[in-house]
Amino acid sequence: MSSDPWGRVDETGTVYVRTSEGEQVVGSWQAGTPEEALAYFERKYEGLVVEIGLLEKRVRTTDLSAKDAQTAIDHLRTQVDEHHAVGDLDALRVRLDKLVTTVESRREERKAAKAKQTDEARAAKDALVVEAEELAQSDQWRSAGERLRALVDIWKGLPRLDRKSDDELWHRFSHARSAFSKRRKAHFASLDAQREDARKVKERLVAEAESLSKSTDWGPTAARYRELMADWKAAGRAQRESEDDLWNRFRGAQDVFFAARSEVFAERDAEQIENLKLKEELADEAEKLVPITDLKAARAAFRSLNERWEAIGHVPRDARPKVEGRMHSVERAIQEAEEGEWRRTNPEARARAAGLTGQLQAAVDKLREQVDAARAAGNNAKADKLSRELEGRQALLDQALKGLEEFGG
Repeated sequence: MSSDPWGRVDETGTVYVRTSEGEQVVGSWQAGTPEEALAYFERKYEGLVVEIGLLEKRVRTTDLSAKDAQTAIDHLRTQVDEHHAVGDLDALRVRLDKLVTTVESRREERKAAKAKQTDEARAAKDALVVEAEELAQSDQWRSAGERLRALVDIWKGLPRLDRKSDDELWHRFSHARSAFSKRRKAHFASLDAQREDARKVKERLVAEAESLSKSTDWGPTAARYRELMADWKAAGRAQRESEDDLWNRFRGAQDVFFAARSEVFAERDAEQIENLKLKEELADEAEKLVPITDLKAARAAFRSLNERWEAIGHVPRDARPKVEGRMHSVERAIQEAEEGEWRRTNPEARARAAGLTGQLQAAVDKLREQVDAARAAGNNAKADKLSRELEGRQALLDQALKGLEEFGG
């Protein structure tokens, strides 16, 4: 018979292992010596030790699931319980029991971690849904659309929740995206309609602008172009592919008209500057007629100058008042001379002037006699009063006599 601290072999070849519950039959050995039998079953024990050690390491260092770990533990426990090895089986049971506790602890930790991860995922998806619903009302089409696409990528990277919760949140999220897409589509459809209306309006404006480009009715046409430009701005933008072409045609038509007008105005300005020189020369000649010494000759000369003046044409607008004012001054001098001549040669006016002079002379003579009489009577106050009245009548008489002289005496 052979034995060691954990087992023995009896004379019949039966192998036993010692446990806390007493000896347990391991098996029967008939092929060799008892020592070989114990060595064989001790190697089986060492094999169990290695397997348990490997399992302990996997539980500690890998993400082995609790279910797979428990299956492996149960398999090893069965081998230990079947007593097909010689060694400290009780120690192996203790290690397996500890491993069960460790696996259960890991299970709870993972369960808590998963619950935490689920809560965080739920909060994250709630936040994504809220943001998506806010973006659904935005009119910032490009930035909101880009952000919604980014939210989808974020959503895909988050863990799934339970099916009901995940479906409910996804439905809200998807609905918000659909609402935004619907609003954006409606907006751009409306914008397209507006741009089409703008294109039609601008087509009409271009057609009119092109029809006016050859006009020589400078003032009204330029005013109409200003109105067309205001209408163009008010029409809004057409589609991009049409806007640039329409604008180039519209602007081109204006350029043709205003270039032609500028050329004509430049020629006209040069002509008007030359006209100004000619009219200034005529004004110089006209001013030599003043003062008027020979009314008939002055009148004839001015008439000739005026006819030449009218034949010359326009001068620059800013120079017109000055040069025309010079001619008007000469014309007024001639008119005043004519008025004076008329007064001298008008019989009725001369008669009225003579009659007035006679009346004033009689009044002056009478007042002078009254002043002399008052002085002689010693009534100086009356004489002074009458003298003042005499001075006034004498001034009127002097003026009347001067006017009478203008009629030739």
